[in-house]
Amino acid sequence: MTAKKSPEELKSIFEKYAAKEGDPDQLSKDELKLLIQDEFPSLLKGPSTLDDLFKELDKNGDGEISFQEFQVLVKKISQ
Repeated sequence: MTAKKSPEELKSIFEKYAAKEGDPDQLSKDELKLLIQDEFPSLLKGPSTLDDLFKELDKNGDGEISFQEFQVLVKKISQ
């Protein structure tokens, strides 16, 4: 996936993975892992682990990633 996706495409990608289990408006850690493996495979190569990334994105500490929190990841990737 390139960083040049429209907001609608990014929302669609988020919803595709968020709908796999639990709350369709939130990503669980497993859903985030699948999304990253499929859409951003290079992201987990290097010092960042999935746990570190999840903690960084889960700003409100509810154990899930909202679309708003997901947008932080998108901004990080597009830099």
